[in-house]
Amino acid sequence: MARNKIFVVEDEEDILELLRHNLTREHFEVSSASDGEKALKAIAREMPSLVLLDLMLPGIDGLEVCRVLKKDPQTTDIPIVMLTAKGEESDIITGLELGADDYITKPFSIKVLVARLRAVMRRKQKSPAEKDAVIRIHDLVINPGRHEVLIKGRMVEMTFSELRILHLLAGRPGWVMTREQIVDAVRGTDYAVTDRAVDVQIVGIRKKLGNKADYIETVRGVGYRFKE
Repeated sequence: MARNKIFVVEDEEDILELLRHNLTREHFEVSSASDGEKALKAIAREMPSLVLLDLMLPGIDGLEVCRVLKKDPQTTDIPIVMLTAKGEESDIITGLELGADDYITKPFSIKVLVARLRAVMRRKQKSPAEKDAVIRIHDLVINPGRHEVLIKGRMVEMTFSELRILHLLAGRPGWVMTREQIVDAVRGTDYAVTDRAVDVQIVGIRKKLGNKADYIETVRGVGYRFKE
């Protein structure tokens, strides 16, 4: 993965030029594409250190680009920051669910954008090796590196966030984690994600775990923990 290389996916030429000019001034190497199909091919070829991705694109939209990149083992670890005019919570959560690392809404401050990009790259560099460690608890296997959850050898389909939350809790059995701690650990700080969004994730995880759902305990008024 190329260090300090940012790939910008943006179809508005004036915004693309603004980003290219300012990111170059900040000593980033910048590549770009104006549509999703071209972006996917170029990103797989160039392997940038971060993708700055507009959601509103001709042809393949930004959410689909994010989905494809995060499903491909070659590109799954490339951080993605969404750049969008959409500010609704549902759009933000959808992008984060697909594996995006952060988001910036238009109009934006160049200084804030650069700071957020650097923060995402720092978090990625500092991520502990154990974040991808395989966890085995009886007949439950959680393998984030392969994006797999198995129960008695049967694959359980989970979203990016569901798997990360399950792995986080299972890696610290008995520890009570607040909703804020869960968001911070899985996504990083300063996210506009509500407590309710975390609760929805937990409901989804429990439903998919079936008779293993009671592994995740609710600590009323505090948060959640994985049963010891």
